[in-house]
Amino acid sequence: MSSREQSILDAIRLIRSANVGPITYHQLIALYGTAGKALEALPELAARGGGKRKIRIFSERDAAKELKEVKKAGAELLVSGDNNYPLHLAHIPDAPPVITYLGNIHLLEKTCVAIVGARNASAAGLKTARKLSGGLGERDYCIVSGMARGIDTIAHQAALEHGTIAVLAGGIDNIYPKENTDLYHRLCAEGLILAENPIGTKPLDRHFPRRNRIISGLSIGVIVAEASIGSGSLITARMAAEQNREVMVVPGSPEDPRCIGSNNLIKNGASLIQNVSDAVDILYPLRERMIEEPPEDKIFKNFEGDLKQSDRMKVVDLLGPTPSSIDELVTMSGLPVSVVHIILLELELAGLLIRSFRGVSLLERPPEPREI
Repeated sequence: MSSREQSILDAIRLIRSANVGPITYHQLIALYGTAGKALEALPELAARGGGKRKIRIFSERDAAKELKEVKKAGAELLVSGDNNYPLHLAHIPDAPPVITYLGNIHLLEKTCVAIVGARNASAAGLKTARKLSGGLGERDYCIVSGMARGIDTIAHQAALEHGTIAVLAGGIDNIYPKENTDLYHRLCAEGLILAENPIGTKPLDRHFPRRNRIISGLSIGVIVAEASIGSGSLITARMAAEQNREVMVVPGSPEDPRCIGSNNLIKNGASLIQNVSDAVDILYPLRERMIEEPPEDKIFKNFEGDLKQSDRMKVVDLLGPTPSSIDELVTMSGLPVSVVHIILLELELAGLLIRSFRGVSLLERPPEPREI
């Protein structure tokens, strides 16, 4: 087995292991250097966090099976840290460690703009999305969307000849919605399809918000064309703002429920655009910025492995069911950033802590931690 294949298997094993999400994955890599070394450390980290049972580590056999299924589908895997991993996406803290792809991987080298909106879009909304997508494509932007009904579909269709990327909520082999089967095959042949979830995964409700962070993360800006209150497109817009991406909105009729959410984005500071020229005026200065490699994660740089029981208890006592930001925990505990992150990492691997966009929450108080 080549070292490349072994590193891919290790990456699959690490991200598929229990209690390891994208942020935890990247922290483990920062702490241990490689996925292989991180895998070796998982049992001890989980035990120190107070885990009641042995952590489930994804087996090499299952990882090899997944890789074989990916190859069988004609797809490939892209791993965080690869030379062709998209730089914009690499800058978000929860960048997907492993991505399955089908199609033209070189589209990731282009400047990307996302276009999202209502599934039950109006004729006017579809017309505007088509013009925006086609016009931006002609100006060498790659259009990113989620292959959903409505705005997503029309955005992909209008950009196919120039370059478009679909990010799926399920596995790379799961076509959703089924009515977009022809579009899916055209994207495989002429565009690019990406999926974070393992091959064979059926899309569930909880997968779509996580998918949306990738749509915005790939892009320098997100255009919303019609979004009702509670629309998934508003989640994409929120994530774009958190990722320091530009949020642009096509205004809609105040009488149309499909536009209430998107119009509210304008009220809250999003840029109003009505045509391709408006979008280009906003995007061009962003496009000219040089995107650099993500800075080295230094949160563990000064960590010396001397955690004390009293340090753990300081952090545990501050945690509860209400999410807390890590900055708050560092300030209130008086501990170094590296120490707080290690404690949170141990608790998460033990299954006692969860992360969300609002912060970290304690699911269950651990038993008295062991002195190291």
